[in-house]
Amino acid sequence: MSEKKPALSRRAFLGRTAAAVALPALVPASVFGRDGAVPPSERIVLGGIGIGNRGTHVLNWMLPEKDVQFVANCDPQRQRRENVKKVVDTRYGNSDCKLYADIREFLAVRTDIDAVLSTTGDRWHALAAIWAMRAGKDVYSEKPSAMTIAEGQAVVETARRYRRVYQSGIQRLSEGNFTFANELLRLGYLGKVHTVRAHIAPWDAAEMRHDWLPQEPLPPKEEMDWDAWLGPCPWRPYNSAYTRGSWRNHYDFHTSCIGEWGAHTFAQCQVALDLWKTSPVEYKYVKNDSGDGMVTTFANGVKMVLERDMDKKIWHGSCGVRYEGTDGWVAIADGYSKPEVSNPAWMSDFKKLVDDYSARTQRPMSHVRNFFDCVKSRREPVANPVMMHRSMSSVHAANVCMWLQRDIRFDPVKEEFVNDAEANRFRSRAMREPWVI
Repeated sequence: MSEKKPALSRRAFLGRTAAAVALPALVPASVFGRDGAVPPSERIVLGGIGIGNRGTHVLNWMLPEKDVQFVANCDPQRQRRENVKKVVDTRYGNSDCKLYADIREFLAVRTDIDAVLSTTGDRWHALAAIWAMRAGKDVYSEKPSAMTIAEGQAVVETARRYRRVYQSGIQRLSEGNFTFANELLRLGYLGKVHTVRAHIAPWDAAEMRHDWLPQEPLPPKEEMDWDAWLGPCPWRPYNSAYTRGSWRNHYDFHTSCIGEWGAHTFAQCQVALDLWKTSPVEYKYVKNDSGDGMVTTFANGVKMVLERDMDKKIWHGSCGVRYEGTDGWVAIADGYSKPEVSNPAWMSDFKKLVDDYSARTQRPMSHVRNFFDCVKSRREPVANPVMMHRSMSSVHAANVCMWLQRDIRFDPVKEEFVNDAEANRFRSRAMREPWVI
């Protein structure tokens, strides 16, 4: 791999410009932002961590943004590193994207990078975000963005301490259909809301696997750094199926069928209810393997019900939510051309409600654009650390309820289970050195 100088960042540009302006030169118009170009002083220098299939999808949302320049990617798997380089270099028409295998080297060396896109497997989400924020980077992290309550707390504290912008990849919070449903609830169209329903993934189970896949020969480290791939998880023998997605439904790597979609839908419900700074206080155990039908209750009495069974006709599509009040209901999921509502007359307000939301919050209907705008303004994005942590705490508590097979109570102020030492042991997990917070 040829060595190239890092791209000129916003941080470096202003210092160099002062020395250069006194010299006569032919300066490209792009430096001054002419012809639609963004000058380096306004450009966000972006890097990537662990970008695979999902991450490439998000990256393709980011690359067209004119004020963003992707310059480097880090991944312990050589093939994935090179796949991202092909995408980026093809987009820019050059070969400048630099590759790194070690996240520690990447964060230490690339001081020019302003922000990172982190789309690792679940086990790495919180740790990668924390290390990146400590290194002075803003972070867009895929979900589920924390494996435990303790990890979520650490993300919140790190963002606060280092004054970093953090966005969790809960992109439906920045989509018009879901925003319209949230605004119907917020503005009182539904009357007094008593129940919200949140979709959980219709595969796998809440109780996850604790076994290991059979050992296979370990590839050369330059092809796959298995120790780094595992990261904070307990050591286990290499099996290539893990690296192709079969880490899902294993306790060390995943947050179960509840976290798979609940990371989205719990957040949707809690933001709509303006309860994104808290979590339900009661979780009622249901005798099945998934949590389908579990009733969770917030301190104000509103119930959030976990729903998996598509035959109930609650919605069609994935990651659905339904809000029910005394004056009506609204339901929305992926694939809808428009939300389903109990009162069709409400749909005439669709554009107004979405436009008013964007004007009031200064948030566009683009999750990645919301992140980049906040990188520049230092405002709080919609899927900020507190919102992520509190909705993921709801996921973790629902999982604990299923694992213990009994009702539990949670104190959102103390962030602990009430008089329940057995449940409280699940608030954190041991992390393997040197991959620790």
